[in-house]
Amino acid sequence: MNTAHDLRVGGGAPLSNLIDTHAHLDDARFDADREDVLRRMADAGVTRCVTIGADRGSSEAAVTLAESPNPYGIKLYVAVGVHPENAAAFTASDEAWMRALTLNASVKAIGEIGLDYHYDDGPPRDLQRFAFETQFSWAGKWNLPVVLHIRDAHDEMLEFLRSMNATRPREIILHCYSGDWEQAQAYLGLGCVISFAGNTTFKNARNLRETARNIPLDRLLIETDCPYLAPEPMRGKRNEPAFVAYTAARIAELRGVDPQELADAASVNAIRIFDIK
Repeated sequence: MNTAHDLRVGGGAPLSNLIDTHAHLDDARFDADREDVLRRMADAGVTRCVTIGADRGSSEAAVTLAESPNPYGIKLYVAVGVHPENAAAFTASDEAWMRALTLNASVKAIGEIGLDYHYDDGPPRDLQRFAFETQFSWAGKWNLPVVLHIRDAHDEMLEFLRSMNATRPREIILHCYSGDWEQAQAYLGLGCVISFAGNTTFKNARNLRETARNIPLDRLLIETDCPYLAPEPMRGKRNEPAFVAYTAARIAELRGVDPQELADAASVNAIRIFDIK
């Protein structure tokens, strides 16, 4: 696939200085045209991207990808971890490979980790909680941010964060936020950062739009979660980092600011939160 996309906002020039803070560039759906994906990132003004692990294999692949040169000057960074969907295979011995990966300069966070209670046939909740809480404590011990996946589990996550007695990670990032504004305020009160993906642009995303409109600007990140959740007007297509421009433009519209102003502020936040040099 080598499709051109017009990423100009309002008919003007493409945005610049964009950072996609959550992508899965190691995914097999990019195998046929990953170099074209990187080129389109550059064309769309996406200069940096955090690619995310979901288990040992994808975490290692993300590090390899980040440390491989590309001709477009795209800087890739990595989060390593075990996703809640893979919690049944998680053991405390995973600390060894995870810690070894964090010694690579490209690794900037632990994730994505968390709780996902959406499917009845998913990993048992006690195994999810063990995998999440263990990796959360490692992130605190290693002074790294955590990238949290939370689906149909906001009440339990808030309860955990309110009562956590482990060493706190350097930052707590709520990836692809799915809660409402009331829950967002509770997370903000606990020092969390909220990241918005393409679902913020969907017509039925009223709660997300309220949150995106009201969140303090210094606590906001933007992402794609590609290859999933392509934003409008690309919904239904394979998502890719270049499309983060659409999410930035929609949030800027909600807040009544210039899209480039929103993109710049979100990038400043990403550089601070992930300690990107």
